[in-house]
Amino acid sequence: MTGTAEATTTFSTLFDSIANNIATIVQGKREAIEFALIGLLSEGHVLIEDVPGVGKTSLAKALAASVDCSWKRVQFTPDLLPTDLVGVSIYERSTEQFRFQRGPLFANIVLADEINRASPKTQSALLEAMEERQVSVDGTSHQLSPPFMVIATQNPVEQEGTYRLPESQLDRFLLRIAIGYPGRTAEIAILDGENSGDLLRELQPVVTAAEVLNMIATVRTVYLASALKSYMVDIAEASRRHSAIELGLSPRATLQLAAATRGFAAAQGRDYGTPDDVKAVATAVLAHRLVLKAGSNARSTSEDAVRELLADVPVPVAR
Repeated sequence: MTGTAEATTTFSTLFDSIANNIATIVQGKREAIEFALIGLLSEGHVLIEDVPGVGKTSLAKALAASVDCSWKRVQFTPDLLPTDLVGVSIYERSTEQFRFQRGPLFANIVLADEINRASPKTQSALLEAMEERQVSVDGTSHQLSPPFMVIATQNPVEQEGTYRLPESQLDRFLLRIAIGYPGRTAEIAILDGENSGDLLRELQPVVTAAEVLNMIATVRTVYLASALKSYMVDIAEASRRHSAIELGLSPRATLQLAAATRGFAAAQGRDYGTPDDVKAVATAVLAHRLVLKAGSNARSTSEDAVRELLADVPVPVAR
């Protein structure tokens, strides 16, 4: 077995191990679990958006608990301040100096629960950490240790007491996923099972932070052919000239589409990406980055717009 093939096999084994561990808590939602995991291994951040009570926080906590690394949970509220996230400098009388007290962003996995309940000022405190993996306080930059991931939950904006995330914030999330209501069988299994809070407290990590870093390195090596890269750029360009789209896809969106495609391909046990991989992740990667023109009647949601783009852009047939 070659080194690449061995790394791919190891990746698949560990990927299934983490996904199975999370599935003991979040039942009947394998796709949402795998997408959240792909977000971590593609060095991105994940936004879970859905109505209350479907398991958003449980998925985020189960993912964090499945990896042997540091993680913090922050409950976002209207009175949360930026310093509650990044930390604050404290004056120590004994040394007559200021000492920086690190905030919860200094963890490998940060659970931003109900992120859209905090004010835009506090939400913006996440931007530097999510994009540059560092936090700047009082003119000093502090690096965040890898792996670093923000996994946020969000209630629909029409819910009372929520703020709409700005486009610049949404653009930092590699994936936006929904969980949805469980199927009938899964919901009955939930009723028959143990208390989910007890199960979460007992959940043990199944991989180390070092193994996660090796999996991330494997994702980086997934090969994308030139024709496949051209296909992604074609999708981005089509969004920019579409008559019903106000704000099309940025180069960052194209980069993140490539990253998620690599992660999805690795999760399928391959060391190369295909157009089907692009299509599989496109809605989760792209829909939250599109802004539709007001009054457009051509489609109802940005997810519909992504599906239309995928239908219109020709799929490459050569490598």
